[in-house]
Amino acid sequence: MRNLFGTADELIEKVADGRPASRESFAKNVDSLSGSPFERVLISGEPYVLKHLSRELDWIMRALGDGLDGRPPFVALMWRDGLLDALPDVIDPTIVGVSYDGGTGHCSVLMRDIGSHLVPSGGDRIPLAQHRGFLDHMAAMHARFWEFEDRIGLLPPGGRYRALTPEMAAREAAAGYDDAVPRYVTTGWEALRLAAPEAYELTLSLATDPTPLASALAETPGTLVHGDWKYGNLGTEPGGRTILLDWAWPGRDGTCVDLAWYLAVNCDRLPESKEDATAALRAALERAGVSTADWWDRQLELALVGGFVQLGWSKTHDPAELHWWTDQIVPVARDLLS
Repeated sequence: MRNLFGTADELIEKVADGRPASRESFAKNVDSLSGSPFERVLISGEPYVLKHLSRELDWIMRALGDGLDGRPPFVALMWRDGLLDALPDVIDPTIVGVSYDGGTGHCSVLMRDIGSHLVPSGGDRIPLAQHRGFLDHMAAMHARFWEFEDRIGLLPPGGRYRALTPEMAAREAAAGYDDAVPRYVTTGWEALRLAAPEAYELTLSLATDPTPLASALAETPGTLVHGDWKYGNLGTEPGGRTILLDWAWPGRDGTCVDLAWYLAVNCDRLPESKEDATAALRAALERAGVSTADWWDRQLELALVGGFVQLGWSKTHDPAELHWWTDQIVPVARDLLS
């Protein structure tokens, strides 16, 4: 187990180890959608990024039920219990230390500043080789943690499907929060109701009570998933390792759950079809020693339903994209709810 420092000051003092250190406010990347503030830290001229987390600061923590009842956030639990150390060498979470104050619920995560190696913001498709590298390394991570058992209290099965819902947006508004994404969720679900009424009804039902979906996924193999393989959290180091940031959605789930989110959230920038990307991940899992013959098709169709429960509301601006997803998920969702 690793130590959780009590405050950010203690954390920086330990990492600095007597070297000069300074802190200043830091403008977030446009791809950072949580409410968490950042600071830039310099230790003997070496740059770091300090991210501050708490339920008061971060709507994602509130949406996921993270940090309830005085528990450290998921990322702090993973750091404390060595899960981040157990990642395969091809994955770099960049974290060098974590602090957590149980009295205030405030957590700070100190990371190496690797901004120059992150996927650039914007709408351009990423290079095919980089995309395939992400899928290869996703498979390596999933293979490393195959049949992972959550003993520390990460995001429970089904929890991710309640997060981006009209109910969450209403709670945020009632509590006086004004973050952009929850407000957009409200208008997005309404747009989905108008554009694809049956898909809306089915996925809203599963978002309200994801038990049928979570139970069906639990009948397929599980692993440790990151939950947010969006390009804003990803990068490639000069040696080829994948940078994987923001461990806000981790838990035991199916490998296809990470894939479905990856396909849904990065849809505009994928350099190949969703079908080819899916085949690439499956092949990478097989190369990593995971047999997929008995469960892949079922887990994939369920995970795609879950991906649409999470992000279907964001797809009404692109009829072709929306049609692809509704074709995939409506028959499966009907069956789950019958």
